Amino acid sequence: MNKKRNRINTLKGLLFLSPNIIGFSIFTLFPLGFSLIMAFSNWNLSQHNMFTDEPLKWVLLQNFKDLLGSEDFWRYLGNTLFFMIGIPISMAGSLGAALLLNQDLKSPSKRARSKGILYVLPLIAFSSLLFLGFGMSIMVLIVTGIFGVIYIGGVSGGSTVYRTIFYTPNFTAGVATFILWKKIYNPQTGPLTTITQPILEGVNAVVLFLGKDTIYIFMYVVVVLAIGSLYWGLNTFLKWRSEKDLGYIGLIIGVSALILPSFFVLHWFSHPIASQIMQISVIATIVYFVSQFIAKSSDCICHPEKGMGNAIMLGLGIMALQFLLIGLSNVLYKLPEMSLVGISSPSWLTDYHWAKPSLMFMGFWAAIGSNSMLLYLAALSNVSPELSEAADIDGATKFQKFWNVTWPQLAPVTFFIFIMAVINGMQGGFEVAKTMTGGGPAGSTTTLEYFIYEEGFASGRLAFASAISWILFAMIFALTLFNWRFGNRYVND
Repeated sequence: MNKKRNRINTLKGLLFLSPNIIGFSIFTLFPLGFSLIMAFSNWNLSQHNMFTDEPLKWVLLQNFKDLLGSEDFWRYLGNTLFFMIGIPISMAGSLGAALLLNQDLKSPSKRARSKGILYVLPLIAFSSLLFLGFGMSIMVLIVTGIFGVIYIGGVSGGSTVYRTIFYTPNFTAGVATFILWKKIYNPQTGPLTTITQPILEGVNAVVLFLGKDTIYIFMYVVVVLAIGSLYWGLNTFLKWRSEKDLGYIGLIIGVSALILPSFFVLHWFSHPIASQIMQISVIATIVYFVSQFIAKSSDCICHPEKGMGNAIMLGLGIMALQFLLIGLSNVLYKLPEMSLVGISSPSWLTDYHWAKPSLMFMGFWAAIGSNSMLLYLAALSNVSPELSEAADIDGATKFQKFWNVTWPQLAPVTFFIFIMAVINGMQGGFEVAKTMTGGGPAGSTTTLEYFIYEEGFASGRLAFASAISWILFAMIFALTLFNWRFGNRYVND
C-alpha cells in the first residue's frame, strides 16, 4: 500500500514538474546534445541546405584540430583573457564601494544637513561658471549638476540613497547602456573627448616644458614600481609560507599570477633599455625567491590548501597592478614623440590599442555597483563588531584592522565572486562587442562568444561553431570543478 502511494505521489510530482521538464528538454537538453553531435560533422549552411545536394559527412575530431590550429582562436582567447584582467580591479572597486556604503553617511542633525546643502549649492554654481569659462560642453554642466543632486540626496537620505544610485545601472537594459557609452566614446562630440582634450593639452605643455629626459626618468620610476610590486608580492608569499599560513597550492597559483605579466608583456616594452632592465630584474627576483623558498621550505609544513584564497587575491591584485604600470611606462615612453605633434584624445572604440581598455573601463563602471557590491555589503554586515573593538583596543590602524579582521571574514565571498566573475568573463563579451565595436577594430574586441556567433550565424559554419562552444564549455567546466573542490569549503566555513 505504501509503495503504491509513493508511486502515485511521484507521478503527481512529475506531473506538476512536467512543464519545466519539457521546456528544459526542448530548449536546453536537446540543443546541447544536437550541438555535440554537430561538432563532429562538416555541417555548413552554405553547402548543406535545401538548395544543394551536398551530403553531410562525419569528420570526427577534425573541427577540434582545425580550431586548435587556428590563429584566430588563440587571438580571440587572448582577447577574452585580456578583458578578464579587469576582474581584480572591478572587485576592488566593488569592495571599496561596499566599505564606503556600509557606513552611516547621513548627517547627524537637520542643521548639519541644511548646512551641507547650503555649502554645496554655491560650489555647483561656481563649478558650472568655471566650466563655461573653459568652453566645456553642456553635457559637462549636466554631469556637474547630477553630482550635486547626488550629494544633496546623500546628505539628506544617507547611505540608502547612495546604495540605490550605485545599483541603478543594474536596472537598465544592457544594450541601452552600451549605446549610451558608445555616444560617450564618440571621438568628435562625446563628453569623454570634450573633458579629456583640455587636460591632454595641459599635459602636452608640461611634457614640452620638462623635456624628453625628464619624462624618461618618470618612465624608469614606473618600471621600478612594477618590479618592486613583483618583489613585494613574492616576499609576502615567503613570509606567509614561513609563518605556515600558506600551503603549496596557494603558493603555486599566487606566484604564477605574479610572474605572468613580466613574461607575457615583455614584448610590449617599446624602450629597449627598459625592457632589458625588466628582464634582468625579473630573473634576479625569481632567483632570490627560489633560493629563499628552498632555504625555508623545510620548516613550512602546513595544509596544501591553507591561505589559498588570500594568495589568489593578492596575486591577481598585483598582476593587475603590474599590467597597469607596464602600460603606463609605454605611454610615458611615447609621450615626448606625441607631444611634438600635439597630444589629442584617442579615437577610443575605433582605435586598435584603445578599444579594449575603453570597454574594460565601462565594465569597471558597471561592476562597482553590481551584485558584487551587494554581496560585499551583506558580508560586511556579518563582521563581528567585537573583533573590531578588540583591534581598536590593541591600537591597530585602519589598514591593520581591515587586513587582519575584516578581510579574512570576506575571503569566502571574495573567492565566490572571483570564480563567478571568471566564468562570466569566459562566456561573455558578445552583447558589448556586437553593439559597440562589431568585434573590431581588426578583431581586437572579438571574444570567444562573439567568435561563436560569427562562425555559426554570420559564416554559417555550424559544426565549427559547435566545436568552439564545446571547447569553451570544457574550460568553464574546469573552473567549475575548481570551485567545487575549493569554493564550497571557503564559502561554507
